[in-house]
Amino acid sequence: MATDIISWIAVGLILATSFVTLAHRDWRVILGALAAQYIATFWLTTRHLPFVMGSAKLITGWMVVAALGMTRLGLPTDEDNAEDDFIRHGRGFRIILIGIIALVAAGSMARIEAGTPGLGLPVIAGSLLLIGAGMMQLGLTSDVLRVTLGLLMLLAGFEILYAAVESSILVNGLLAVTNLGLGIAGSYLLAAGSSVFESGDES
Repeated sequence: MATDIISWIAVGLILATSFVTLAHRDWRVILGALAAQYIATFWLTTRHLPFVMGSAKLITGWMVVAALGMTRLGLPTDEDNAEDDFIRHGRGFRIILIGIIALVAAGSMARIEAGTPGLGLPVIAGSLLLIGAGMMQLGLTSDVLRVTLGLLMLLAGFEILYAAVESSILVNGLLAVTNLGLGIAGSYLLAAGSSVFESGDES
């Protein structure tokens, strides 16, 4: 019973952090929300995987957050002005989108549980919320950091659901490597985009 309560708290944390990543302007807050999201992902994953494998996923996620944060910290602070304006004026729209994602997840999880018994409603809800929020992130912006976050959230949602049906160490290791690859690629594109931005100003 206590485990179920903590699992639903983790789902609530995923919902709150998904809203932050979609609607907040400060990249520090966004990356902090992603780090907290990985804690919720860790808990839901360990419902079906051993604690050690879940811990590996958590550490991998935090490594990705650290890589993105260190890269973004070294970039100019005026690069996100257009993105900030877009976030400021579209915040109400994003709140509605998060509400739609939550409603779709709530309406779908019972059917998914009936079709694949044993997954657990909190696991299904957390997975659907992350997948939906990741897809919304990808569809609303072309900012490199936010696109990377969207891909990471999409993959985290898939990992939660996949952990319930496959506990292979090799597969989970490959998923961890994929997360690291996305983090490294996002960091590289952030740095490369900043270099192009600076060279354009100089010319």
